[in-house]
Amino acid sequence: FGIKLVGSPRHADALLVTGPVSRDMVDKLKRFYEQVPDPKVVIVVGSCGISGGVFHESYDLVGPVDRIIPVDVYVPGCPPRPEAIIDGVVKAWMKLERLRGENR
Repeated sequence: FGIKLVGSPRHADALLVTGPVSRDMVDKLKRFYEQVPDPKVVIVVGSCGISGGVFHESYDLVGPVDRIIPVDVYVPGCPPRPEAIIDGVVKAWMKLERLRGENR
């Protein structure tokens, strides 16, 4: 068990997203999501990614992450507590293990 930053979404098991989604990032976020092989999980960290946070009425935002890609785990907070981030990653890991078991 552990977390490792990889150079390509094709080598990832999870996608961790922070912040709201701007118009310029919609296609990039979808592309990153599609490049992560199945099974995969998506973790959204922070109020901005969950609801737009303080930027929710910004002209350039299309909304929270779950309007663009499916989200498995939400870690609220502005900023989220480190313990909450760790808890979110553990929940995502457990879901990923379940998904891997279903695919066998």
